[in-house]
Amino acid sequence: MKTPITIQVRHFTGCPFAVSAEDGQRLHDAIAPTLKEGKPVVLSLAGIETVIAAFLGAAIGRLHGEMASEDVDALLAIRCLDGGQMESLRRVVANSKRYYENPAAFDKAWAEMAEGDATLEKAVET
Repeated sequence: MKTPITIQVRHFTGCPFAVSAEDGQRLHDAIAPTLKEGKPVVLSLAGIETVIAAFLGAAIGRLHGEMASEDVDALLAIRCLDGGQMESLRRVVANSKRYYENPAAFDKAWAEMAEGDATLEKAVET
């Protein structure tokens, strides 16, 4: 296997908090081309105290819609996660895989839910 490229997540967040989708998107944009070339990447969360799903979804979850999940799983490694961060990552990856297996069904369900919310709001206003 090729030597992985190691990326310090803190370089993208500028602080110990990986919480913004914008920072996650910048990280995604940095790693996606390398992964798509079949080169392994290691993300180090050393120095990161807090990670939330919005960051992880933007950085990692989207990869499952752009590449085969098997390739993402084989080429991307995450290091220096504590237990809670690992659980968040597992949930984001599982949800992303489910979404990208059938995005049209998920989008339809969200649209129907939003339509129902709008109908409920109108009923409450009257």
